Amino acid sequence: MRLSIMGVLLCATLVACVNVMPQKDFNLEKMAGKWWAVGFATNAKWFMNRKAGMKMGTSMMLPTAEGDLDISSAMRNADGSCWRMTEVAKKTDIPGRFTFTSQRWNNENDMRVVAVQYDDFALIHTIKTKHGVTDVVNKLFSRTPEVSADVQKKFMQFSLDTGILSGNIVFLPNNGECAEA
Repeated sequence: MRLSIMGVLLCATLVACVNVMPQKDFNLEKMAGKWWAVGFATNAKWFMNRKAGMKMGTSMMLPTAEGDLDISSAMRNADGSCWRMTEVAKKTDIPGRFTFTSQRWNNENDMRVVAVQYDDFALIHTIKTKHGVTDVVNKLFSRTPEVSADVQKKFMQFSLDTGILSGNIVFLPNNGECAEA
């Protein structure tokens, strides 16, 4: 019985991952600039222990000449120091879909910009794989630290539709911004 339930859940998760496509009219150049990471959703095991302490951060997204997306993220720690990470998401044949190997986390990432209003918000769906284990992470980015109730609802519904449990969908508190490095 337990194996049957696990099989159904795995199948549902895989179906959710496979069917998620980037926004049809994706425009890489319009992604350029600063984005606030305001929402986070995943069923990943590591998230259970860390979600209460997670805070809002910022990401600078810069298109490259090759059509890739350079993403530099920063989050202010409780002690005032800054946690930073940079990734170059490589373009694929599908506009709005990128892949990269995280140097920090040593995992493979299949990232899709599934909904975006370039002057307001971006909803990014990433399938992360490490040692044969796959997790889905949905992130909500905003041009400002505040996000409308409608956009929050959209993020929550998308996350539920991709198999994320409601208790694993969080809106991050603002903890200030890191100075430019």
